Amino acid sequence: MAHAELHTPDLEGSLWFFTRLLGMRETARHQDSIYLRCYEDPYHHSLKLTAHDRPGLGNIGWRTTSPDALQRRATALDQAGLGTGWTTGDIGVGRTFGFTSPDGHPMELVWDIEKYTAPPALQSRILTRRSKRPLHGLPPRRLDHVNLMASDVTTQKELFEHTLGFQTRERVIDAADGGTEIGAWLSVNNLGHEMAVMRDQTGTRGRLHHLAFWYGVPQHNTDAAELCREYGIQIEAGPDVHGITQGAFLYVFEPGGNRIELFGNSGILQFEPDHDTVTWDLADFDTGLAIGGATLPAETYFVYGTPGTDGQDKLLDGWKDRDLVPGGEAP
Repeated sequence: MAHAELHTPDLEGSLWFFTRLLGMRETARHQDSIYLRCYEDPYHHSLKLTAHDRPGLGNIGWRTTSPDALQRRATALDQAGLGTGWTTGDIGVGRTFGFTSPDGHPMELVWDIEKYTAPPALQSRILTRRSKRPLHGLPPRRLDHVNLMASDVTTQKELFEHTLGFQTRERVIDAADGGTEIGAWLSVNNLGHEMAVMRDQTGTRGRLHHLAFWYGVPQHNTDAAELCREYGIQIEAGPDVHGITQGAFLYVFEPGGNRIELFGNSGILQFEPDHDTVTWDLADFDTGLAIGGATLPAETYFVYGTPGTDGQDKLLDGWKDRDLVPGGEAP
């Protein structure tokens, strides 16, 4: 996953969350959009915030393995009836091929992309790091994965397997309902997942469940939880560790209303070339959700996505407590 765009009805609040609290750096502005990156992200930006009347997913960009792969995958998507055509790209992003998931999530494929080069003041002495670690907030290292809500998990999963080469690492079925798939975790590399798909229990199509950023150190999730409590960011669940993917999680809502996961470790890494998909049953889902027993609230976690249903796009305005800090800055 190369980049993601989030729509936000509160651009100022979202920008404060990602830059002051999470320490991401701004790389560009254009019209109603602001471009940001984590300090180890390889490209010009990993996150684009765009002012919009409702929160939700603006786009997800996937980078192919070569120019030829871009053309092959574009052809496969066109044959599946999901392609929306070629574009000239965006700031830091070259020619792209647009498509939608079967549920309507907007996405694009790209090969030509601007790799980030830090200005002298931000160049790291750690040569494998694209820029210095920021001195404020609690900065994640990179964009990690996306979780999509879908009306039909199987259709969505099989599309990404057949047209883009994703492999399903884990899935959840409801054996009591004839084996219906209610969740799938997919990857195109060694990560436990770069994309997850969860059944939208409201029956709505094309919504975002969450976008995740990676720390790599579980303690940072505890530190982030403390900062969120101090500065009025609503915590939904965590810190804890999922059984599925074995990822250390903290779920919060950024001021625009989108759910953000802070991913505190690498999760399980997959190196078997003949890996078999692991299937969980809904009856064992409590361990799959949280090994340590944290509660993922049913009233939000399994039904709230963005855009919200019935206009329910924001759960809390408490983030505005940031005004208690001189200059509106997080430490």
